[in-house]
Amino acid sequence: MVTTSRKTHARSAPALEPEESATTAETVPPSRGEQELTTLREVYDSLVGRTRLRAEIINGRLIVSPLGTPEHQDMACTLYFVLRPHAMDNGWKAYAGLDICADGSRDPYAPDFAMCPPDAPRWGDREIYASGLVMVGEVVSKGSADTDRDEKPRVYARAGIPVFLLIDPIAEPATVTVYSEPADDVYAASSTVSIGKEIHLPDPVDFTLDTSVFL
Repeated sequence: MVTTSRKTHARSAPALEPEESATTAETVPPSRGEQELTTLREVYDSLVGRTRLRAEIINGRLIVSPLGTPEHQDMACTLYFVLRPHAMDNGWKAYAGLDICADGSRDPYAPDFAMCPPDAPRWGDREIYASGLVMVGEVVSKGSADTDRDEKPRVYARAGIPVFLLIDPIAEPATVTVYSEPADDVYAASSTVSIGKEIHLPDPVDFTLDTSVFL
């Protein structure tokens, strides 16, 4: 199966409800002597270093979820090992998991894969600004299916990330989709293949990926 589509412009859809395995954080009254947390970003920052859970702010919700299954992690690492030589050839860095944030809002995201130049701008020591990325990738799991399939394309397009690769092993049949040409909050172009077929990652990546590595 190979499908390709191009979009002109679409309005952002209303924010979806959190997935079953994720939780939406709420600001709780501070104890005496503690600083009150008034924004989701402040709640997120308070979690850094205190938990190994994955946390992101998606469309005004702080979503906290566990790390993926061994199969999920294996696919993310496989993508890293396949694309790392290509990244090195282009003078880029590849990461199997990375903390990034949107320019302006500083909403944090945690893609399963990211690629960027070594001098990509950062917020502090941990987070790379989305505007400095070449590509991100996500592996869909049962708990993140709605977010990865429906919300992440809009989030990453809005952030201006040139290429977004979505590996969906739980679809029937399992698929890989590449999104490109971000415009406002949509990707103008996308292409989907069944896992096992080749798919081209367009500029600036310019790489043909054999998705049989995910079988």
